Amino acid sequence: MSEHLQRSFGDGVLELRFNRPEKRNAITLAMYRALATELQAALADEAVRAVLLSGAGASFSAGNDLNDFLSTELTATHPVIEVLHRLATFDKPLIAAVHGQTVGIGVTLLLHCDLVVAAERTVLTMPFVALGLVPEAGSSLLLPRLAGTQRAAELLLLGEPLDAARAERLGLVNRVVAEAGLLDEARALALRLAQQPAGALRATKRLLRGDPAELLARIDAEIVEFGARLKSAEFRARVAALLGKGRA
Repeated sequence: MSEHLQRSFGDGVLELRFNRPEKRNAITLAMYRALATELQAALADEAVRAVLLSGAGASFSAGNDLNDFLSTELTATHPVIEVLHRLATFDKPLIAAVHGQTVGIGVTLLLHCDLVVAAERTVLTMPFVALGLVPEAGSSLLLPRLAGTQRAAELLLLGEPLDAARAERLGLVNRVVAEAGLLDEARALALRLAQQPAGALRATKRLLRGDPAELLARIDAEIVEFGARLKSAEFRARVAALLGKGRA
């Protein structure tokens, strides 16, 4: 496991915590690999009844670590694709505790969570187009379903920041709480889910999510376009000023 992804387990709840606070939890390839491994193991372990994602330090996640992300080709074996496929088919309850300036995939992975608790000062941003990229993680499918086409266009085409209160109104967040109580609230919800009958819980989640084939196809289509955009002069020009800041 990456030292930047902490693992703890108790009462049926597996907590996975991004732990790279000096880089605002910008996600490296090693962190993606560790997350994919943990999600797969959680599915196979009957003792794990729910999974809680959180982040150490000032924010949940600043998105991809640009230096790390640009060091490899975005192929079918890339660890980010493995994580996205796991999220799209994950049939155990997934909860997120989100706070601070959360960016890019730090936001889009929330669309795969069943419950999201946000701290009051959370700000969510998806600056893909501003960077010369396209949305990922199936967000071009999931966000319009959740918020409507026009609101999704505002968030994705303009990269408009989304505060916690508006995220709650749009349905991206279930509850907004004071930051001091964020983890307590998220852990309480995770524990409640873990105490539900496991078979019924997983079956209900599958019914709520429906056939994942469309979502998986959209994730793969986004990745093809995303990979092409990574090679574009437009993207290279946009990202030059951000290199070294560890966010995308």
